[in-house]
Order: sequence, then structure tokens, then C-alpha cells
Amino acid sequence: MRQELMSLPKTLAEDVARNLVMVAKLLDDEPEQAYQYARVALRLASRVAAVREAAGFASYAVGKYSEALAEFRAARRMTGNSDLWPVMADCERGMGRPERALAMAGEPEVQKLDRAGQVEMRMVAAGARRDMGQADAAVVTLQSPELASHSIQPWTARLRYAYADALLAVGREDEAREWFAKALEADQGGTTDASDRLAELDGVEFVDALDPEQEADDALKPVAEPKVEEPKVEEVKVEEAEVEEAEADEEPEAVEPAVEELQSDEESEDAEDEGQDDDAEDAAEDVEPTAEARSEDQAGLPEKDGDDS
Repeated sequence: MRQELMSLPKTLAEDVARNLVMVAKLLDDEPEQAYQYARVALRLASRVAAVREAAGFASYAVGKYSEALAEFRAARRMTGNSDLWPVMADCERGMGRPERALAMAGEPEVQKLDRAGQVEMRMVAAGARRDMGQADAAVVTLQSPELASHSIQPWTARLRYAYADALLAVGREDEAREWFAKALEADQGGTTDASDRLAELDGVEFVDALDPEQEADDALKPVAEPKVEEPKVEEVKVEEAEVEEAEADEEPEAVEPAVEELQSDEESEDAEDEGQDDDAEDAAEDVEPTAEARSEDQAGLPEKDGDDS
């Protein structure tokens, strides 16, 4: 790839190289972003085989199999290399043409592949068999010296996983569990979910107690207010009856002092009235002699002579 980029102007070569680096960095975890970087590199240098190959893998990662196949074919024409043959066959599967993928597995290009490429082609062929409803044939296709080997290669985990999955598809669950365990043993880079498949077969369910998304959801939930139990209707009625009885018992005691107080008030009023009557009589007695004295004085006065005129 370096030699191909050296044929470009320096500034352009640097831009293309930066985009290809981002494609490689993001391809596994952020395939959509990797695809965007690949499209930029493709616009800058579409005649570079490495760019066409990177664009093909980016398209393949996001499920754009038609685009990927076109890019892989272009790269193969530029280099004359057959290394992309298995992934090209898998693109045919992705486009819904498993018969074409199976036919590619029997063409002479497969013999030009190294051991890793041939194992990859075998897995693609087994997948095509399953796509065509030939599950038993898929199991047979994967049976090979590479599968029986005890040595661990970069493709060992994926091959064992594919075989276990094919066994499970035909109902051979015990054997499938055994091969999922072997795939997990060889999966040093975590390229498969063999551990999850084993747990599923064993009926084990994992709960992630530190799931940040779940914690965020829990944090957004409103805190429930403490529930106050309301008394039942019968209990309320009983309480009201008890209160009424208590009030009824207290009424006579409260009335008697009130009556006594009322009587005392009436007696005091009578006493005041009597006092006022006595005072009135005394005042009358005092007035009567004074009136008599005045009449006597008037009687003793001489009569006034009349006017002579």
C-alpha cells in the first residue's frame, strides 16, 4: 500500500493515508464512521487498490454487499490476487444468492488460497448450504483436518463456532455444547459469543449489575412517595360512633354547671331588682314630707291684695 500511495502527490497521499488509518481503527466498533472515511478515501484515490479494498470491507461491515462486491472485484483486477475470493463469495450470500457463493467455492481460485483462506471459504460454503436449507450438508462441509486439529490458529475459534452452530441447527445439542466450549477455549481475542451460547444452552441468564444504561433509566424514574393506608369505611364508622358516645357522656356534666351558673345569675338579678325597689321606696318617703312641708308653708303665707286699679 505504501508504494501505491507514493505514486500520489505528497499532500494527497497524506490525506488518503489518514482516512485509511481511520477506516482500520473504526471498522470493528464504529462501522458507519469507518464507511464514511472509506468513501472520502475513495473519492481522493479510486485508482489505488488498497483504497478499493478498504472501501469494500467498510461497505461489507455495514451490510452494503453490492457495493462491497464491486470494490472487491476492482481491487482483484488491479492486483490479480485471489485473497478476496472468500469474502466476495460471502457478499453473494448477503445479496441472497447462496447458489452463486457455493459455485465459487468449487472454482480454481480456491486452490490459490492459503490455508486460512481455504478455511474461510469452507465456512462461507457451509453458510451457503444452510441458506439453501441443507443443514446436514453444512455440518459435513465443515468437517475437515483443520477442525480436528488441536493447534490454535487465528481462525480456529470461528471454525469451531461455525461447526457448533451447524450442529445445533440439526438438533445435536450435546455435541453443539461441546464445540461451543472448544470455541471458547480457542477464542483468545473475544471474536465470538461462544460464552453466551453456552450459557443459553445451560439455561443461565447473566444480569449486568453495573449496566450504565440501566442505572441512567433508574435515575430518571420518579421516587415513589410513601403510601399512607386509608382506614376502611367500617373502621371510620366505629371511630365516629365512639366519639359520639364520648361526647354524649360528657354533656350532662357540662350542662349542670351551666344551669347552676344561670340560676345564680337569676338570683343576683332578683336581688338587684329588690335593692332597686327598696331604694325607690326610701326615695318616695323622703319626697313626701318635703311636699307636705311646702304645702304647709304656702298655707301660712298672707293673701296678696288685689290690684286697686
